[in-house]
Amino acid sequence: MAKGIVLASGSVHRRELLKNAGVDFTVRPAELDERSLEAPLLGSGATPEDVASVLAEAKATNVSENHPDEIVIGADQTLALGDRVFHKPANMEEARRTLLSLSGRTHTLNSAVVLVENGIVVWRHVAVARITMRELDPGFIGRYLAGVGGRALTSVGAYQIEREGVQLMEAIDGDYFTIIGLPILPLLQELRTRGEIDG
Repeated sequence: MAKGIVLASGSVHRRELLKNAGVDFTVRPAELDERSLEAPLLGSGATPEDVASVLAEAKATNVSENHPDEIVIGADQTLALGDRVFHKPANMEEARRTLLSLSGRTHTLNSAVVLVENGIVVWRHVAVARITMRELDPGFIGRYLAGVGGRALTSVGAYQIEREGVQLMEAIDGDYFTIIGLPILPLLQELRTRGEIDG
């Protein structure tokens, strides 16, 4: 018998992907300090993929404590440029510096998704996408940020591929859903295998 499905994320993009796929779910964002969880990982030699996976697990486990009879989806994404891991920019100046750093270079997005039942991880997956940015003129970056406004602060790379951010890119190696932040095809397959959705 199918259980209820809970998304342990406040991300509008993840919510839309699941909704558009026809999945019946409720949203219960995790209440965690992600940076404090991440700090010891970054000093321990953990890869950006590891960090995304651990944070996705922490979110789902946190929510599962109050919803033990449901299946909880946790997701997280990291952006890595070489050894540097980026976070969502705190303000427009930080967004500008992020885009200057990414300009003309290839960065990696690591999108992790886990399923937790009764506090136990029953499945996990990390998908990777590589994006090469165009050489971005500082003046163009300023105009781009002025145009997108606060939306630049809602994603780790200060761009949304589904909107004007696609103009910043030269090449993409990876799927759209990974870039948005939820590898939905393997997630849907696992939910079908578990009998949580029709299939």
